[in-house]
Amino acid sequence: MKKEVVLLIFSSLILFSLQAQQHELQSHLDSLLNDFNGDAGLFAWNLNTGEQVEINADTIFPTASIVKVPILVGVFDKIAAAELDYHQPLMYRDSIKYGGSGLMQFFKDSTETELSTLLSLMITYSDNTTSLWCQALAGGGKRINELMADLGLQHTRVNSRTPGREPMREIYGWGQTTPREMATLLVKIRRGEVVSAAASERMYRLMTNIYYDENALSAIPPHIQTASKQGMVNASRSELVMVNAPSGDYVFYIATKNNEDIRWVPDNEAYELQRKVSALIWEYWQ
Repeated sequence: MKKEVVLLIFSSLILFSLQAQQHELQSHLDSLLNDFNGDAGLFAWNLNTGEQVEINADTIFPTASIVKVPILVGVFDKIAAAELDYHQPLMYRDSIKYGGSGLMQFFKDSTETELSTLLSLMITYSDNTTSLWCQALAGGGKRINELMADLGLQHTRVNSRTPGREPMREIYGWGQTTPREMATLLVKIRRGEVVSAAASERMYRLMTNIYYDENALSAIPPHIQTASKQGMVNASRSELVMVNAPSGDYVFYIATKNNEDIRWVPDNEAYELQRKVSALIWEYWQ
């Protein structure tokens, strides 16, 4: 048998095996999301092989705190325009204190800080006070939404404190996106395509230092670098993850809404779903 024929057969067998594996992964993930008591969506993309998994990938979901990624882009756009500086000194006043997650709400009034600290707290600890401060520094939701549109994202928007977005805020809360769009935004950041290569690199570095690592991130070995952001409100728990895996990067966004289980406990159904989805994708793509 000629060498060319052997190579052709071998290549065909590899392709068939990959296609079968992809079909099996899709089937397992379909089953997981279909069994969820609420609405769930997923977009997963293996950047090395090009494989994708799509389940309600273009459905709009609340972002909750994942809106802080578009806010991050908005701040770095201002830094690139020299309207802000990454190490710009700032002063915290307790008049801007906002509850929920985060640490800055506990700072003393008139505490000196700087923009880099705000950005780190916003991403690492999902700090609400610094996030709203950063949203204002970025020029507000309207400007951030213009940037999202410029990046080709049609549904990823900031709703809260954004004139004209009040009806969407009633439906989706602080922000909204689709699994495909938010995953795509993170891919663009990873590739250095958002604001500038240097800005994208700094944003990505910030997203690799995450406190909330007990759900999707817990299914990935701790020595593997990940960039991520989590969003959690009572009836919507979602997670955005990029994995810098040995065989190549992959990204996924697992989104939920209308969740029946609104408990704030480790075995919340949405948290369990995130862990199972993350573990399956790691197993099949690694």
